Amino acid sequence: MEKVDKGLLKQLVEGHISDNDVDEMRRMTKKDPERFWTYLEILQDKATWDNQILMRLNDHLFIVKKGDERIVKCECGHEYGDYRVNWKLHSDVRVRDNQEKMEEVYYPAAAAPDPDWMEIREFYCPGCAAQLAVEIVPPGYPLIFEALPDLDRFYSEMMNKPLSDESPDWFKDKTADYLATL
Repeated sequence: MEKVDKGLLKQLVEGHISDNDVDEMRRMTKKDPERFWTYLEILQDKATWDNQILMRLNDHLFIVKKGDERIVKCECGHEYGDYRVNWKLHSDVRVRDNQEKMEEVYYPAAAAPDPDWMEIREFYCPGCAAQLAVEIVPPGYPLIFEALPDLDRFYSEMMNKPLSDESPDWFKDKTADYLATL
């Protein structure tokens, strides 16, 4: 296989691809150069909104272009704001901080974290209630900012198609600035 066609890539994105096709894609010596663009096209076709998808963050979240902004957006359309601010600050959170709550998701009970040392944080979309992430951290630990991609560098250096609004200001964690305004 020299190139993955859109139909096969769509099956991969939707989770309906055969094991044989996955193995064949893995055996490709080099990824075809248009695959990323085809992947974005498939994601854009599935989106119920018109904002341009720049990158997928996880199963439900995307970095999109909205006017002159780059924001995090859920597949349901809920917007989390500037992608440089940890989106978890704008999500619904469930904290499991005692043995009983932890045992609801851990079996056997002995596998559950010790609530004196750890807590489980589950992050949900306020728009559709999709579970977006889980952290198991010591109580009081700051929210983990999982990904701050350098989109300008990725698009210009890796994809050879610079973004029209390229600027060094885009690649900066703005979480502390946001928190300072609260």
